[in-house]
Amino acid sequence: MTEKTFDTSHGSIHYWINSSGACKEPPLVFLPGLTADHRLFDRQIEFFEGRYPTFVWDAPGHASSYPFEMSFSLEDKARWLKDILMAEGFNNPVIIGQSMGGYLGQMYAQLYPEKLRGFISVDSAPLQRKYLTGAELWLLKRMEPVYRHYPWKLLLKQGSNGVATSDYGRSLMRSMMMTYDGNQKRYAELAGHGYRILAEAIEADLPYEIKRPALLICGTKDHAGSCIRYNKAWHKKSDIPIKWIEGAGHNSNTDEPEIINKIIEDFMKELE
Repeated sequence: MTEKTFDTSHGSIHYWINSSGACKEPPLVFLPGLTADHRLFDRQIEFFEGRYPTFVWDAPGHASSYPFEMSFSLEDKARWLKDILMAEGFNNPVIIGQSMGGYLGQMYAQLYPEKLRGFISVDSAPLQRKYLTGAELWLLKRMEPVYRHYPWKLLLKQGSNGVATSDYGRSLMRSMMMTYDGNQKRYAELAGHGYRILAEAIEADLPYEIKRPALLICGTKDHAGSCIRYNKAWHKKSDIPIKWIEGAGHNSNTDEPEIINKIIEDFMKELE
C-alpha cells in the first residue's frame, strides 16, 4: 500500500492505496469508524491486497489526517472521498464501512448511486430517520462534553474493551486511541463532531436507499449504542441480507477477521 495525500480547503487527507490486483475490479474501499484509523482494516488489507485494488484512509481529522478544520458535514466527507476515488481511477467501488464508515458509505450511495458497485456495512446502522428516536438524536448532538470530562484512563479502558472481544481487537483499538493520549480535547472534539454531523445527516431525512448489492454484518456482542437493535430493524425493513458474527463486538472485523474476510470474498464473487 502506498501512502498519499489529498488536499482540501479544510486540511489534507492521508490515504493508502494499491491500484493493482489479480482482479482489476471492482476496487475495495475500506472506511474505518469514528476515532479509529486505517489500521482498523489491517487484517482485511493483508488478505485482499494484490487480489483487488484496495483503499483505506485516515478520515478527516483522524490520526495522520490532522490538523483539519472541523467544520465539515458528512456530505462534504463523501464528496472528498468521491474526488479521491475518481482521481485514482477507483470507479464503481465496493464500499466496506465500519460504524461511522458505514454511515459515510450510505451518504456516498445517496449522492453517487451510479458510482457504487456494492456496499457492506460492518457494525454500522441505517442513516434513515425512521430508525432513531428524538432522544437518540438529541444525545448525538451533545456528546463532546461527555468525552471532554470523562477520565482519560477510564475512557481508554472502556473505549478499547467495549468495542472488541478479542485480545487483538482490544489492543488495536487501544493503540488507535493512544494517538490522542495527552490531548483529550482533540479526541473529544473529534468524537463530538462526528456524532453531530451524523445527527445532522439523519435529520436531513433523505432516502439513503442502497440501490446496489448490499450486506449487513454485525457482531452478536456489539454493545455500542443500539447497534444490534438497529441492524435487526434495518434487515427486516430493507430485506438487505445480514450476517451475525458470533461472539464478536462492535469491531467485528478485528475480532473475527478470517470470518469477515470470507464473507467479503463471497460477496465479491457474487458480483462477478
